[in-house]
Amino acid sequence: MLSKSIKSLLVAVLSAFLVLFSANVKAQPEEHKAGEEHHEAKEEGFNAKKVIFGHIMDAHEFHFLSYKGKDGEHHALSIPLPVILYSPQKGFSTFMASAFGHHAENEVDGYKLNEETGKIEAVDASVKVYDFSLTRNVVQMILALTLLTWLMISVAKAYGKGQGVTSAPKGKQNLVEVMVAFVRDEIAKPNLGHKVNKYLPYLLTVFFFILINNIIGLIPGTANVTGNIAFTAILGVISFVVILASSNGHYWGHIFNPPGVPLGVKFILVPVEFLSVFIKPFALIIRLFANMVAGHIIIICLISMIFIFAEKIAGGAGWGISPVSLAFTIFIYFIEVLVAFLQAFIFTMLTAVFIGQAFEGGHNHEEGHHDDAVMI
Repeated sequence: MLSKSIKSLLVAVLSAFLVLFSANVKAQPEEHKAGEEHHEAKEEGFNAKKVIFGHIMDAHEFHFLSYKGKDGEHHALSIPLPVILYSPQKGFSTFMASAFGHHAENEVDGYKLNEETGKIEAVDASVKVYDFSLTRNVVQMILALTLLTWLMISVAKAYGKGQGVTSAPKGKQNLVEVMVAFVRDEIAKPNLGHKVNKYLPYLLTVFFFILINNIIGLIPGTANVTGNIAFTAILGVISFVVILASSNGHYWGHIFNPPGVPLGVKFILVPVEFLSVFIKPFALIIRLFANMVAGHIIIICLISMIFIFAEKIAGGAGWGISPVSLAFTIFIYFIEVLVAFLQAFIFTMLTAVFIGQAFEGGHNHEEGHHDDAVMI
């Protein structure tokens, strides 16, 4: 009842807001339209699509905000990244991304930045370009890997000194130990059985690497690395290789000759089972990518409502919608923190499940009967 009342109140507030400001919508007179070709081009308004795709796509800088200076010009608060290009005709070219200008209006050493796609192209279409630049996704992955390495080495050194062994763990040891124990006891052991120690290092690496990138991606101005299909594709391919390397004859026998299935049904079931081998890593790739992109898009859309209302509706509509927009943004932001942990868990869990399916059966059943006999 309480949730229904809150929903009804929000709907009523938003409806009243739209009714109050609907009469103030700006209209352009026809006579002004007829003569606008004689005026200078107006300044481009707020482009929500550009902002959204600018955030979720890769770029050659860490962009935090743009502002209009006292000189009337637009300035950007950003950290440009190094551009490294190679062309068979021109050799290597290195410079900072800021050389292209705020709106990519400059050409540098025969190259230009396509602001729509974010890719660097040669001015001369006949020149072949190989881009080895350190984009923000690459830089952020390096930072995440550095943070992960530092975190694990520092925790390992603390345990080596006896802290957490002869005494209670302190500081970051508490956080890391809880997560390691969770991955080991709730993910690895139930799915991998006696081979848990063989695969636990890989599962822990995947879990912490995804989690750190998810958390860093929630900081304004950073890159949404896990929302990049190339990033999730590489993780999925690595898991696919591990799954195939863990498989045995019993696993492939169930795929190409399912036991207890009529011959006519096998003609349908075998192709489906064979396709499932490739669908499993594909599901890992799409699940992580889609969930991380969706959350970021929702947050940016909610913030963009403020600027859209301020631009399209008069009477302080931007300020009026701000409390509602910010309230929903903060709510979704906290949900995204939960999703960051949840998606790291799901990717690791499914990887463990698929690996366990690859080597289970056959001799494992015999080992299971032997273990049961010993326990009895």
